[in-house]
Amino acid sequence: MGEKVVADGFGPSDRQDYRRKLRRCLAGLARLLAEKRFDRPRNLMGVEIELNLAGPDGLPRMLNGPVLEKIASSDFQTELGMFNLEVNIAPHQLGGRVFDRLAEEIGTGIGYADRKAAELDAGVVMIGILPTLTQDDLVPGNLSAADRYTLLNDQILAARGEDFTLDIHGVERLLCTSESIVPEAACTSVQLHLQVTPARFASVWNAAQAVSGIQIALGANAPFVFGREVWRESRPPLFQQATDTRPPELQAQGVRPRTWFGERWVDSVYDLFEENLRYFPALLPLCDEEDPLLLLDRGEVPRLHELVLHNGTVYRWNRPVYGWVDGVPHLRVENRVLPAGPTVTDVIANAAFYYGLVRSLADDPRPVWKRLAFEDAEANFDTACRHGIEAEVRWPRAGRAGGVTTLPAVRLVLDELLPLASAGLDAWHIEPADRDFYLGVIEQRCLRRVNGASWQADTFHLALDSGLDRAAALAATTRRYRTLMHEGEPVHTWPPGID
Repeated sequence: MGEKVVADGFGPSDRQDYRRKLRRCLAGLARLLAEKRFDRPRNLMGVEIELNLAGPDGLPRMLNGPVLEKIASSDFQTELGMFNLEVNIAPHQLGGRVFDRLAEEIGTGIGYADRKAAELDAGVVMIGILPTLTQDDLVPGNLSAADRYTLLNDQILAARGEDFTLDIHGVERLLCTSESIVPEAACTSVQLHLQVTPARFASVWNAAQAVSGIQIALGANAPFVFGREVWRESRPPLFQQATDTRPPELQAQGVRPRTWFGERWVDSVYDLFEENLRYFPALLPLCDEEDPLLLLDRGEVPRLHELVLHNGTVYRWNRPVYGWVDGVPHLRVENRVLPAGPTVTDVIANAAFYYGLVRSLADDPRPVWKRLAFEDAEANFDTACRHGIEAEVRWPRAGRAGGVTTLPAVRLVLDELLPLASAGLDAWHIEPADRDFYLGVIEQRCLRRVNGASWQADTFHLALDSGLDRAAALAATTRRYRTLMHEGEPVHTWPPGID
């Protein structure tokens, strides 16, 4: 969805043409896979981070257009809401001191953006959901000024045919409606990309799915939605409900939501793209002139425009990505599980843990997806979103005895997954200093049972206890969070409470 798309409207013939073109793209992908036309192994990774804009009072600022003009860098771009930015980090090769280099690049970029935003009485906050956002902030008038966002909003709303219901039961209950998809903009995340060969894709994607719940348990950072304390990581339920094209009747029939964990382990990247076509109607049926099969017949490589666009409107938490650079196609696994923040160090620690763990699990001769039911992996994701660092998860027992057990996520990480992540980083040839520092951050989070969500909740309740009302306590929590975020010490060291 990063490319500009413009259309005046779609009719039945547009959707039929698009469906036919999608099938030709899928056939083209099958040929590319069969003919082994993809890029060689390169161990490339990339990071995207979605950000919020807030003022000195902690309240959101609808200023991404003017702030981007001040920043004047192609590394930064708009996101769905006018209070959002996104920063894209150029691909890096996994190895050496890559995580320290990433930390320096991201810290420098966010610091620069924050200084430019300050010229407009705003600042950058890296957080899963800005606690001070209200329902009044998430209205169509606060969509970013780009045609693609308006078009996507209109098409999702037309497919649904009625307002969206947002209903999240947690510590408190959020229940309201929205006339647009703008509440999705509240959900700001970190996306971790890993370029893989076709032969490795299924193993890496399955491994990423298996650990998604663990990632959420460790990294939860979104306990508030519209001032209500709901799940420890409220992005997934909010994102799903804010983009749900299904009215209640289709939900009751079991029609799949477009924001989707999935329902099975896969054997090939083809499985995921084929599911996208089989289960999800087109939202943006925009056809390109390229004929993928004709290009393949001529020995050229197609961009598969329609397949890529359609894939961008199916919101898997681990998404397959088809890319094309200088005439050479490649595949990536895009991990979309993690919220933004709390600090650059925490973001890089989450990334190091993910890349190391996925490498070890993908290499394991007894893969976890052969020993763990997919339903357990999905349940782990849901449980971790609800309970964060306190979640208990299902996981295969260590050793050869077999079976699955339930245990605290932090205990699983400390006893089993951190050593696997360390071995995986060694396999990527990461320098021991980088490996030990960033995995040490994960270890301390587990030992102290503190992450962004627990800190936010604890600080909010201390603010309430000090006599502040709910809105003032949320604003004070946000201001304190922003201060500590820019100081940069990892969240497990943050003392709870406001100044």
